[in-house]
Amino acid sequence: MSTEEDEAAEKRYRSDLPGPLGLLDTFLARLEAVILGLGVLLMATNTIANVIGRFLLGQSIFFSGEINRILIIMITFAGIGYAARHGRHIRMSAIYDIFPVITRKILMITIALITSAAMFFLLYFSVLYIIDLQSKGRVLPALGFPIWTIYLWVPLGFGITGIQYFLTAIKNLREKDVYLSTAMVDGYSDTETEV
Repeated sequence: MSTEEDEAAEKRYRSDLPGPLGLLDTFLARLEAVILGLGVLLMATNTIANVIGRFLLGQSIFFSGEINRILIIMITFAGIGYAARHGRHIRMSAIYDIFPVITRKILMITIALITSAAMFFLLYFSVLYIIDLQSKGRVLPALGFPIWTIYLWVPLGFGITGIQYFLTAIKNLREKDVYLSTAMVDGYSDTETEV
């Protein structure tokens, strides 16, 4: 599939999971796309405006670094859900590749459930971290926002990723092919198609 076809497929993504799970999967796909697209555009605009201000007007935007810090956190933690959805995460597959399809399917379900649990575990600790930061009352020097607010993207990203891996396990339980995500068939399955 070409890059243009990939982009078109992502824009019209509709989950084939049943009922509320499909609605949740489709909603999360669109939310990830909006967060990532908006984050990258805002970061580019902020950086360009800062460069123009520095070189043409002789003065940087004093809060530009803090805004980019917020956007990097947002893009990073929205991006982990996106990577999970499109099977773009790093895989160590040397052992996995030698197994027959049924064994790979069982392994993928196990991996997806363990990874989902790990993401929810990290979500829990990220919420504790945010609560700790909130209790300290620290603020960003230039913007004056409480520091804890910029980290709200962290539990959101872990939550989206945990849900995505859980949905991947469900997809693998329902379908005959092995799925790396709800949208990506394992390249080593008998049928090599992408949903």
